[in-house]
Amino acid sequence: MKSAVETLNPTRVRLSIEVPFEELKDSLDAAYKKINQQVTVKGFRKGKIPARVIDQRFGRGAVLEEAVNDALPKFYTDAVNEAELNVLGQPEVDITELKDGETLNFTAEVDVRPTLEIPDYSGIEVEVDAVEVGEEDVDKAVEELRERFASTSPVERAAEEGDVVTLDLEAKVDGEVLEDGVASGVSYTIGSGELLDGIDDAVKGLEAGGEATFASELKGGSAAGKEAEVTVKVSQVAKRELPELDDDFAQLASEFDTLEELRADSRKRLENMKQYDQATQAQERVLEKLLELVEVPVPEKLLEDEINTRKHNLEHHQLGQMGLDLEKYLEIQGKTAEEFDTETKEAAVKGIKTQFVLDELVNKEKLNVNQEELTEHLMRRAASSNMSPDQFAQAVVEGGQVPMLVGEVARGKALAVVVEAATVKDTNGEIVDLDDDEDEVSADGSAEGSTEEAAETEEAAEEAPAAAQEKTEA
Repeated sequence: MKSAVETLNPTRVRLSIEVPFEELKDSLDAAYKKINQQVTVKGFRKGKIPARVIDQRFGRGAVLEEAVNDALPKFYTDAVNEAELNVLGQPEVDITELKDGETLNFTAEVDVRPTLEIPDYSGIEVEVDAVEVGEEDVDKAVEELRERFASTSPVERAAEEGDVVTLDLEAKVDGEVLEDGVASGVSYTIGSGELLDGIDDAVKGLEAGGEATFASELKGGSAAGKEAEVTVKVSQVAKRELPELDDDFAQLASEFDTLEELRADSRKRLENMKQYDQATQAQERVLEKLLELVEVPVPEKLLEDEINTRKHNLEHHQLGQMGLDLEKYLEIQGKTAEEFDTETKEAAVKGIKTQFVLDELVNKEKLNVNQEELTEHLMRRAASSNMSPDQFAQAVVEGGQVPMLVGEVARGKALAVVVEAATVKDTNGEIVDLDDDEDEVSADGSAEGSTEEAAETEEAAEEAPAAAQEKTEA
């Protein structure tokens, strides 16, 4: 076999492959054997029909077609390996010449990973939010904890803001009561915004036994997004009572003996959260700077496939679970279809560029993924998928997704290398040391195909557009 490579553009090549006919012998033998098992010829036992009889009865062309279809993937793969190409997706194959007994010539056009030049990234500088926790932040955290330990006691008066009311609800659309539009004994805190729009105004001023009707757009269920007539009946009004902020509360709500200790712990937790957010912000902004430094051509077919994948995942998985269609989703988001398409394309481009650049960095920096890192990553992914580690691992193995997970971890490590080399300052002008949390955030860092910003650090580090996985099958 002989092969030659023609570069059509930075992300696409054409392979011209010439195969001497004798190299088709195994495929021809397999073709005759396959046809032998499928046909019956009078006077011959099944599977024992001579090749010349098959040629006479069914045509030599049918045999050649079967043989070529069997042989093409192997010759294509050999040519790809010989040229050391990193191909993306499936090739477009065209048989240019087939002479029986002489030669098989064909071409295969396929997208390839572009050759990237990663420049010196040590000069990258970014600014992130400073880690600042004020007394008002601690007050808010303690107050939220206090709210969780609030008690209620029934009162015989009209409902007021902040009261907890027990409600019976009935929703009608076009005068018909919805099958899933009836609920009894619903506990609701007035002013929380956790139920329907308009319900606060409807129930305020009502005593136990009181009833009101109001119009509201349903947020979920069989009639999500439709205007409904909602009847609400109050069966109980209860006043919320918050515990006193003292040492007794600290002992009730935590493992601490004093309120001072509880506040100190709340401050530490807030600082840790802000430090994590700061590290994530640093990675995101460093990645943005890195992408600006590297010229990354994007294969058109790969981009098209990635856009379609993102749209499909959004419409048939994410929105489906929320009982929404794309039109309603765009209405809620306040976006036009054109804006949605633009954002989806931008996110897809960014995801593909991120993967290409980080994968190139993995090679450049010779980064490897060990078993411990892979196991830790698998456990985090299992937790985010609400699956046990064993269930998630089984699904990954059965789906052949282990290389994808390895790639996610490797890309996270590559991004961590760049962040370590960059200069990160906070808004106060202070140098930020990310050594303590960099590895954790990086390794934790996917892209589910969605219309959310693809360069969010965790997703960007893991982003592996489905269409971009390397394949060598014809």
